[in-house]
Amino acid sequence: MDDPTSLVERRDSIAALPPLRDVIRDNELAPKKSLGQHFLTDLNITDKIARTARSKGATHDAPLAGHTVLEVGPGPGALTRSLLSAGANVVAVERDARAIAALAPLQTAAGEALQIVEADATRTDFSTIVPPGALICANLPYNVATPIIIGWLSATPWPAWWASATFMVQREVAERMVAAPGSDAYGRLAVLTAARCVATKVFDLPPDAFVPPPKVWSSVVRLDPKPDVPGLCAKTLGRVTAAAFGQRRKKLRSSLKSLTKTPDGLLAAANIDPDRRAETLSVDEFITLAELAS
Repeated sequence: MDDPTSLVERRDSIAALPPLRDVIRDNELAPKKSLGQHFLTDLNITDKIARTARSKGATHDAPLAGHTVLEVGPGPGALTRSLLSAGANVVAVERDARAIAALAPLQTAAGEALQIVEADATRTDFSTIVPPGALICANLPYNVATPIIIGWLSATPWPAWWASATFMVQREVAERMVAAPGSDAYGRLAVLTAARCVATKVFDLPPDAFVPPPKVWSSVVRLDPKPDVPGLCAKTLGRVTAAAFGQRRKKLRSSLKSLTKTPDGLLAAANIDPDRRAETLSVDEFITLAELAS
């Protein structure tokens, strides 16, 4: 997707577009609760998110130049504007026809640098619409954020088709992703995240940063994939953690009965005390269980 215009011309065209609040009003783009929509309209914030998505060695002036960026749920296009202005070629996946119509002037301004795909993100194989090594940057719809993230973390083969992922989620979800063993937030999402990526909670945003304001704070998270762990099957790790944390107050010899008829044997092979509880296990211990359970 080579952009025939220069980045300066692209930025000038985007800067001439109507303010985002006017775009929302003129397109009757009232956020839908059923779609988990909470729109960002402050370009200072979206510019910061776009800079967070940059790769090592990127220039300050055009931090995403030369990169294809996958955006999920662009809505009226605030983050899309920032990504394009940072030099990215953007593939935006949107299911709301109202938002697609609202994005039309931005697509004209950006030229071939913006591709809009009308699709349900929960049913889309993203690896088929972006090239290998694409970056992910999105303000994820809150009601489908977790299954989308788990899909990214469970990609096969690994390392995945994406080179890094930077996204906005509810702060509670972000805290679950970076939680350490022994903490209340430590669970299935933390284990899968740490097994596959280095996760960083970059910054928080208050409810009033969004239209309409959600009832919770939000956080920007960045994921950088780790090298593959030989023998690790993400789906098996998911099954092990689902069983272990499904009854997290029970000891492992009980909670893992939904995974295997002989949990004591599995735990003995992993050199794990069956009287321990899931939240006390390290990520490496969960990986060992998954390798043995495969």
